[in-house]
Amino acid sequence: MVVLSQPAALDHLSDLIKACKPTSLFTGIPVVDLSDPEAKHHIVKACEDYGLFKLVNHGVPLDFMTTLEAQALKFFNLPQSEKEKAGPADPFGYGSKRIGPNGDVGWIEYILLNTNPDIISPKSLSIFKENPEIFRDAVLDFICAVKKMTFEVLELMVDGLGIEPRNVLSNLLREDKSDCCFRLNYYPPCPELQALSGRNLIGFGEHTDPQIISVLRSNNTSGLQISLKDGTWVSVPPDQNSFFINVGDCLQVMSNGRFKSVKHRVLADTTSSRISMIFFGGPPLSEKIAPLPSLMAEGEESLYKEFTWCEYKKSAYKSRLADYRLGLFEKSVPMMSNSQF
Repeated sequence: MVVLSQPAALDHLSDLIKACKPTSLFTGIPVVDLSDPEAKHHIVKACEDYGLFKLVNHGVPLDFMTTLEAQALKFFNLPQSEKEKAGPADPFGYGSKRIGPNGDVGWIEYILLNTNPDIISPKSLSIFKENPEIFRDAVLDFICAVKKMTFEVLELMVDGLGIEPRNVLSNLLREDKSDCCFRLNYYPPCPELQALSGRNLIGFGEHTDPQIISVLRSNNTSGLQISLKDGTWVSVPPDQNSFFINVGDCLQVMSNGRFKSVKHRVLADTTSSRISMIFFGGPPLSEKIAPLPSLMAEGEESLYKEFTWCEYKKSAYKSRLADYRLGLFEKSVPMMSNSQF
């Protein structure tokens, strides 16, 4: 019998225990130096090949990362009754174990916040109650710096694609009505994993991110895995001084499939807690998502039906984590007749 420590025992624990082949740390993750004059080309190639890359020399002050991590850990180490005053997540606020409304669970606690400083939910105020100025300022400093970096990454991406205007993507996140959010994930250690005989406890199940782009920073505890093009799962080496940039579903559509939204998951660790902070760059709810005309070759057909971000977000919210959400919006490819060969 395996007795599990906090988070409290789950009703659907069997959903969290997964047989996974041991994976060594994958050394092939592309590394992009933001100060490199060739960064624009490296970004495009990484998005085509993996849908993910590690960003170094990014310009975000290290103390912004460490201060926010320390404040987040203080919150997650509070008594459960105190944390729950900031929940349940709706979607903003504090959540534990349950991910979304459709039965997905994970060995996780999290805080989800709106990135617009003018929109603060009552539950967010509960999160900041213990040290309101310190925690809130740490969040705002980090988000402001990460947004600036993300705008630069998106503009270099457009430069690398050879299209104009260079702010065609970054402006979608700059708008006052942009639908961006920020998430702090905490995965407690689970020593009892050693009794699971080669099986793993899922911290956050496999999924793709629905937005345009995701920007992740974590501590030095491993756990993040991505699925390669052939379906092989590999472990991403952690690096607490760098960021990992993920292609989201919307960017896959806007590139007409040239960039692939990367499928990823997090496995729990036996001895060390993992904490990650993720900025999700989403467009305004009314924004129409379709392949960028300037990227389309002459005669090239769109692989996707046009949709608004609001429509896609609602659809994603109704799905399970592992569902292929873009499938509902793909155009069917007509069968070729003999005369077309």
